[in-house]
This record gives sequence, structure tokens and C-alpha cells, in this order.
Amino acid sequence: MIKTCFDLYLIPYKMKSFLLKIFDNDYAERYYQSKKKLSDESIDWLRVIPFFTIHLIALTAIWIKFEWILFAAALGFFVLRMFAITGFYHRYFSHKTFKTSRFIQFLFAFIGATAAQRGPIWWASHHRRHHVNSDQENDHHSPHIHDFLWSHMGWFLAKKNFFTDRKFVKDLIKFKELVWIDRFDWLPPSILIMLLYFLGEYLSPVYQISGTSMVIWGFFISTVFVYHCTFAVNSIAHIWGKQRYETREQSKNNFLIALITFGEGWHNNHHHFPGSIRQGFYWWEIDFTYYCLKFLSLFGIVYNLRTVSKSLKQKHS
Repeated sequence: MIKTCFDLYLIPYKMKSFLLKIFDNDYAERYYQSKKKLSDESIDWLRVIPFFTIHLIALTAIWIKFEWILFAAALGFFVLRMFAITGFYHRYFSHKTFKTSRFIQFLFAFIGATAAQRGPIWWASHHRRHHVNSDQENDHHSPHIHDFLWSHMGWFLAKKNFFTDRKFVKDLIKFKELVWIDRFDWLPPSILIMLLYFLGEYLSPVYQISGTSMVIWGFFISTVFVYHCTFAVNSIAHIWGKQRYETREQSKNNFLIALITFGEGWHNNHHHFPGSIRQGFYWWEIDFTYYCLKFLSLFGIVYNLRTVSKSLKQKHS
């Protein structure tokens, strides 16, 4: 559909190709596949620009008069999207630790996509591959194979890692709505930005804010925090912390990372048994994502929650 629109307006080929690489991930994958073999170090500068622009716009908040409603928006959208990433992108789409309806699956796929971390199929594909090759040569974001900065945020800016390895996600690509989100992953963040702008304008007479300030706090600031909390699991939680289980990689349990990622910091637990919906295996290991999913299960929104058995939990502990 997008390509047809470009044809109608007679956009020059080079400009058409440039725009399609930005707005149509299917086209971008085909474009890169047509090129010579890409190395892990081949950076996709086209996508570096929006990534760093998000950070730069977030910094403009220092020139905006502080209002608690703006802070509440940033915190609220951080919590909502962090939960969508940890509970659904990770524990549902990547590991199938519970079941839910197709509508809820789509809803949280869409919410997760507003965090600007690509679509759920791409995300799950790379995460499943990570578990197969964790801290080995084919692990795209191991801090032990690559350097810390690459592990934290460099790997997903590489052209080679733009691709979705579909053999890892055959169960997900059968859902057309998920494929659509993956293909046009710029759309959910754009919709959220527009909604926040209109919300800010609507609330402006009462709270002395603007649509722009609401967007900066509600989207840009919260997105930066969701980014680096998520990235910290790949980088920090494979270097610093305690290793309860003798897994074949260097995953660690890190209390601080667990707090800011709603339970994802119990990373050694997770690598010991990825199929558990609960990553904090013991009562003192705080796991907010699990608590939220458990609460949703009371209403039948999610069900068939998989947990770790007592024998597996105590193995090698």
C-alpha cells in the first residue's frame, strides 16, 4: 500500500527507496539482503539518527517548567510499557510462560511496540536466539564476546541484526496482526505521540502544560528509561551480580536490575529455567511483572501460568 502511494506521487527512485527503508521493514530486509554480506560491525546509520534523537529530545525537558502531571505521565507510561516488554515481549512472546487471548496478545504487542524496541516477532526472534547461543560466538549482545557498549545498545543498530530469523518464531508469524506491527513498527510510537500531544493540549488550561511538554515527558523521557532498563539486562546482568545456578553462560542475579525492570534482573534464575513466568524464584526476590500477571490471571485475562518446580529450583542451588 505504501509503495503504491509513492508510485502515484512519482517520487524519484532513490527517495522512494530511502523512505521505504524507514517505513517498511519488509522492504528494508529485502534491501539489505540484496547487498554484500554484512558484518556485525556494520552500523545502520539510518536508524541511529532516530535512536539518538529520542535521547536529545528527552534532554529538552530541562527547559520545561516542572509539573507533577508531567512526571506522572512519564512514570505511568514507563510502568505500562516496561510491563508490556517484560510481561509480554519477554515472558509471553519469547518464552510462552502463560497463555492469553488473541486480543490481549495484540493489545500488549501494540503497547510494547510503543516503546520503540521494534515489533514482538523481531524481539522474540533475537531473544530466543540469545538463549540458544548465550555468551557464545553467535550471541549478538553478549558483553563477554563483544564490548559492554555493544552489548548494551550497539548490537541492535547493526544492519545484520535488523533481520528477523523466522525459524525461531514460526509460532508467531502465523498471526497477521503481529506481522503487521513488526512491518510497520514506527506506527505505534507515532500514535502514542499524537495521543499524548492531544492529551497535553486538553489538560493545558488546568495544569499549565502544553501538548509538546506532555509528549517530551510522556513519550521521550519514559522511552529513554525503558530503553536503558531493558538494555541493562543484556549488559549488566551478564557481568555483575550473583550466580546461584551453574548455567553454561555468565548470567547473574542482580537486585538493582530486578527492581528497575520489574523482576528481569533475576537473570541467572531465568537462564536456569526460562520457561517460568516467575523469575524471582523465592519470596524475597521481588518480581513485579509476575505479581501483575498473577493479578490478571484472577480475571482470566492470562491463564496457564508456568512456574518452576521445587526440584528444579533447588537443583545446583
